Amino acid sequence: MQRVSSASVAIAGRTSGSIDVGLLLLVGFRHDDVEGSLDWMADKVCGLRIFSDDEGKMNRSVEDVGGGLLVVSQFTLYGDSAKGKRPSFIDAARPEVAIPLYEKFIALLRARIKRVETGEFGADMKVALVNDGPVTIWLEK
Repeated sequence: MQRVSSASVAIAGRTSGSIDVGLLLLVGFRHDDVEGSLDWMADKVCGLRIFSDDEGKMNRSVEDVGGGLLVVSQFTLYGDSAKGKRPSFIDAARPEVAIPLYEKFIALLRARIKRVETGEFGADMKVALVNDGPVTIWLEK
């Protein structure tokens, strides 16, 4: 998750999603992930206080600042490069597991945040962002 001033994702030359102030979420699922952790993750993303207040302290959430979310599927987060020169993606969830989790996660976010934009699962995407801070957080339950 990255705090951004702006972010967008393009697929085949067309913009699939874009936000101004908010969070860019690079979302990956492991083969053993279950739907039960999605509520916790959505609550954490929406409520995490990582935006500055009037005193410059990280004390506001994306909800508090009226920010948006740009959610991009990213199975390569679970690439294991411990051996050899080519990463292994054996820990990444297969599409039949990952797609329902991804779609449910987006639905949970949309129930909490007014503007939620997305990429397209499995597409070759070009992601652009202006990092704010930079603030980048790895979030896992």
